[in-house]
Amino acid sequence: MNAALRQALGSAGLNPRHASTLVRLHHAGPTSQQDLLDILSIDASALVAILNDLERDGLASRRRDAADRRRHIVEITEAGRAAVAAVESSIAAVEREAFAGFSPGELEALHGLLTRIHSGPADPDCATD
Repeated sequence: MNAALRQALGSAGLNPRHASTLVRLHHAGPTSQQDLLDILSIDASALVAILNDLERDGLASRRRDAADRRRHIVEITEAGRAAVAAVESSIAAVEREAFAGFSPGELEALHGLLTRIHSGPADPDCATD
């Protein structure tokens, strides 16, 4: 499933970290760079590299906070919103294929069990691109 998700994201021109950051921005709205660090639980230099890539590709933008010039506010662009729609569609397709053999009751039970699992940034699978 990991390989299928990577391939789906790759077809949208994104890797998992880029996609995750865009999805967070899409759902959170304009967010300070520091808050993104806290939300994503990644190293500051890694976030800067991700944001540089997203800005270069026109998917996100950064601006100084008018109330506090030391802070940067990160926003998703229209192109970024379109990329998120493509990402969410790709993920939904991978999930439909992966779970096609499950009944609705089985999917509900699986979802309940999976929501009880907690993985954090220390999980090596969560830290890789």
